Amino acid sequence: MDITIAQALLPHEDPAASLAFYRDALGFEVRDTVEYGGMQWITLGPAGQPDTSIVLYPPVATPGLTDEERRTVSEMMAKGTYASINLATDDVDGVFARVQAGDAEVVQEPTDQPYGVRDCSFRDPAGNLIRIQERR
Repeated sequence: MDITIAQALLPHEDPAASLAFYRDALGFEVRDTVEYGGMQWITLGPAGQPDTSIVLYPPVATPGLTDEERRTVSEMMAKGTYASINLATDDVDGVFARVQAGDAEVVQEPTDQPYGVRDCSFRDPAGNLIRIQERR
């Protein structure tokens, strides 16, 4: 069986701030943008990996959510406890310097972890935890 990861979805509420983080600070390429009903979906991904993308979506567009659930999602996003993703690089210190220069919220500077990886982490403009680990 041949299964690959095509897209991971992360919520966002501010398209301009999201583009500044993912495109400008992380260096991802924009693959598609879709606007509908005053909302925007943005598909981005790392250059050289055209089959793997992150879709930034407006959480208010999630079908079947009650108003109370939408409030809960918004509260969790504001606290940074709703969504996360792990990324990998050959140079975590270089990526950290680039992303930090873009005024991203630093959660953890590059650190050698006891479980064998060196990583750092940020919060994107929507509060999602972005952990970046160095490939070994």
